[in-house]
Amino acid sequence: MAGLALEGIIAYPVTPFAPGGEGGADGRDEGGVDGHGEGGVDTDALTALVDRLIDAGCHAIAPLGSTGESAYLDDQEWHTAAEAALAAVAGRVPAVVGVADLTTRGAVRRARFAERAGADAVMVLPQAYWKLDEREVVGHFTAVADAVTVPVMLYNNPATSGVDLSPELMVSLVRRVENITMVKESSGDVRRMHRLAQLTDGALPFYNGSNPLALAAFSAGAAGWCTAAPCLIPGPVLELHRAVRAGEWDLALDVFQRQLPVLEFILGGGLPTTVKAGLALLGLDVGGPRRPLLPLDPAGTARLAELLAAAG
Repeated sequence: MAGLALEGIIAYPVTPFAPGGEGGADGRDEGGVDGHGEGGVDTDALTALVDRLIDAGCHAIAPLGSTGESAYLDDQEWHTAAEAALAAVAGRVPAVVGVADLTTRGAVRRARFAERAGADAVMVLPQAYWKLDEREVVGHFTAVADAVTVPVMLYNNPATSGVDLSPELMVSLVRRVENITMVKESSGDVRRMHRLAQLTDGALPFYNGSNPLALAAFSAGAAGWCTAAPCLIPGPVLELHRAVRAGEWDLALDVFQRQLPVLEFILGGGLPTTVKAGLALLGLDVGGPRRPLLPLDPAGTARLAELLAAAG
């Protein structure tokens, strides 16, 4: 699988939660919250969402990233979500499972589970409480990559992980570890994508994870766009990719500008919160986000409905 060809629109499904939790007699869970988003993983809703994304034409599915609230799942919930998503994909498109944990041991355990469950690749995001130095980052990624045989995608998202991977460090890891073959860049700085291309003479597949940079990233040579936007506006997202691949840059610009307000809104409001609200507007109930995240407020929901309608 080291030669996995991954390109195009790599869609992030949210992780749906069943209503309620293990509450007391007053209907509130033991933590004193209202139970919203505190139920277990809703595998039926997750299957339905994966089916929608594949039927819409997305080129790959990436469960259990930041959008999938991976950080808020216990081990059993994570296993359930991984198995359900991979079973729903059923080999129709590549499946890239997000792997993140505060400990290297935990990340290795999840990567191995994803491989056994049928993942085509794992996307590894380092998480840190203590600031990691370069030696520790290299050790973490090397240990996870050595634990599996599927390709590994390095994921740089300093806003959520607390770790910022420079282009030079990521390229060094790709050259050092055989099955680290891809990079996802989500820092929001398109110059880093140009640097990745420059350092590798365009040979390293890299993927954009910052929605507002989608067009600029494709222009910089991104092999794909990792995004939750197809959950809500699959048509415009896929149309943008088709236009870029056809070299129709005027059309690509027009398509991108029409969807940009949605992209900015869902990113600014928090992807699990806004995407789940948008799916409810579109008729798929996936529950709310898990505390401490809160559901989108009525004003935000109304604004999102307007933006979705305008984006088509």
